Amino acid sequence: MLDKPASALRLRERLLDSERLMEETGCYDGIKELTLRNQDPLKFETLHTKLRAYCVSAREMARRISASPGVREVGEMVVAIYTPEGDAIALSNGIMVHVHTMSRFIKWMIKNNYEENPRIREGDIFANNDAFIGTVQVPDVMDVVPIFHDGTLVGWAGAVCHELEAGGITPGGDVCLAQERFTEGLFVCAEKIGENDEIRRDYVIRCERNLRMPIYWVLDEKAKVASCIDMRESVKQLISEIGLDYWMTVSKEFIEEGRRAQLARTRQLTVPGIYRGHTFYGHVTAGKPGFQLLGDPDWLYNIPIEMEITTDGKITMDFEGTQPWGYHSMNCTPAGMDGGMFVTLTQHMNFEGLVNDGAWMATELKLPHGTWTNPDNEMVATATSWALLLPAYGVFQRLLSRSFVARGFVEEAFVGQVNSPMIEMGGESQYGTPFGMAHFECAAAGSGALAIKDGLDTAYVGWNPESDMGNIEVWEQSMPMVYIGRSIVPNSGGAGKYRGGCSFVSTWLINKTSHLRLHTSEHSSRVFDNGGMCGGYPAPTCQKHRAVRNSNIHELAARGEPLAHAPGIDPHVSDYEKNFGGDHVVVEGPYITSPHKSGDIFSHSYNGGGGYGDVLERDPIKTAWDVENGFLTREAADQVFGIVLKDDEDGYPLADIDATVERRTAMRKQRLAKAIPVSDWIAAERGRVEKADFAPEVKKMYASAIKLSSRFTKDFSDFWNVDVRSIFTPGAKP
Repeated sequence: MLDKPASALRLRERLLDSERLMEETGCYDGIKELTLRNQDPLKFETLHTKLRAYCVSAREMARRISASPGVREVGEMVVAIYTPEGDAIALSNGIMVHVHTMSRFIKWMIKNNYEENPRIREGDIFANNDAFIGTVQVPDVMDVVPIFHDGTLVGWAGAVCHELEAGGITPGGDVCLAQERFTEGLFVCAEKIGENDEIRRDYVIRCERNLRMPIYWVLDEKAKVASCIDMRESVKQLISEIGLDYWMTVSKEFIEEGRRAQLARTRQLTVPGIYRGHTFYGHVTAGKPGFQLLGDPDWLYNIPIEMEITTDGKITMDFEGTQPWGYHSMNCTPAGMDGGMFVTLTQHMNFEGLVNDGAWMATELKLPHGTWTNPDNEMVATATSWALLLPAYGVFQRLLSRSFVARGFVEEAFVGQVNSPMIEMGGESQYGTPFGMAHFECAAAGSGALAIKDGLDTAYVGWNPESDMGNIEVWEQSMPMVYIGRSIVPNSGGAGKYRGGCSFVSTWLINKTSHLRLHTSEHSSRVFDNGGMCGGYPAPTCQKHRAVRNSNIHELAARGEPLAHAPGIDPHVSDYEKNFGGDHVVVEGPYITSPHKSGDIFSHSYNGGGGYGDVLERDPIKTAWDVENGFLTREAADQVFGIVLKDDEDGYPLADIDATVERRTAMRKQRLAKAIPVSDWIAAERGRVEKADFAPEVKKMYASAIKLSSRFTKDFSDFWNVDVRSIFTPGAKP
């Protein structure tokens, strides 16, 4: 045990001592009493409000400096203030997933003796985008600067921007073809990139020579450094006013209060117990160029989650039974999984603003070694880790919501976030220059439903609750495309008493380029990765990309003939096929083909959210409004919701209440006629399990989970009363 005062300890010793105190006492840094808060609660709260204001102000200033439309338009940025040991005290709005990942980055430098070499001095700038050090993926580039007061390190200021181009094997940031770390792009591994508040010229040169479009990365670095300096100076001024001793104590009390507040909120809103949930992710790449998945081009990911809530309010998430990591871009790291937990808590349990690393300390993640959540090989790729991370934390949101409903807080229930497919591109820009970028209109997908109302249409993603798809005109300035349509996708939200939020589809004319490489990622195919809740249906999962090569759009426009602006609602023949001549292409899931050129047409759609409650309880009048405004089709209103519509004198849909009651009565009778006892269903399914009567992808999924997890094997065997190891891995010992 260290007996020196904290002020006399080296930084690494101080961090280790803080972790020891947390383990021994259960309180952050051993703080058992919130002394300063109890002495003067008003001063305590006022100081935290100031710190949060510093963060929000610095972020908004940096957004206006940034050149990147991802930061300026969509808000893909967050800033935060940390203790000397790297624990978050206060943070801004924005991509809050990176607040705790940045904490990991600071702690990694401390534990690796950066205080000795390369040294931590006033005016230094450190950067990182290595997920095994502390971030989610390569485009999430974070900068931190130390805060000194009279020669004493008193904290850190940090900022993260999501870069639109990372220099990987495919253009953009979410590098879909990355199958090892070495193909993901430009890595900055906890490096000192600047001194005396100035970014080093050799670092800028490295960026310029390794990125397709370095202007965004470099100017974002300047924006982040500016925001960090702004926060640093604000904190130093605050310390001059309140005193160093007060600062060093109150900053840690803020975190301990955050930990206690999280536990209290969990006790208030939830029912203790063990909750289990499940989701899947379908990866379909057969026949697509570039993917090399060792003979398994189509793969199904199994994501079982067990959440335990204890009587003291601690939440534990256990991923036992999930799949091993693979040679693909969808692996995650413990830092990324922590980030997913943090951003979920900030949205659904700690929405009053007083949230920091203390909330994360009131939780625990169990990430089995060797799985995609915690690879035992640091050479794996993590470029599209959100593909699995988002469905996983959608399950977490539904598990939390079950507990909210059980406690009686129905208004807090939320079906959950959705995956957010990403489109990226590169090649020759409309200006005749090389370019590469990610299109971030994906920041406005449909959300899951709530227990009291419909989900948000095209206005939510889990990784940035401040969702904004950006202006069409700004995106057109940055990429060689012209929008010819952006519209709601009807029926894209899961059905229910309250439907999930709908997604949208964009259609572009490729313009003024002879070489455009297009690719997309993070599509789940053939399985439902975003379920419903309490009887609600999952959102549709089948993502289709449609392209028209060598189209006749210019000839049609010259003749003044009508153009197709969206795929339309006919599931068999799209409006593109009805209106445009040319070579029509339809691709399921990730899109990657030969380059496009001017005159080609391409469409990309996003994801909707799951529904809540029984579809036959949906409000007929609200549904008529949905049909009128394109969120639902008439066929869905009738066949799914049992709602009969008629037209008024102007041709607008109206709900026929009497006919709807009659239709729903008939549908309920049909349900009863088809219903069988659960015991009969389990018996029939057990027969399928005994024969392994599943699709090839399902067999591979179970076999890999059984090979990796003895607990999953036992639970599976006990439930079905069969020896699943001998079924899915022939020759294995029971």
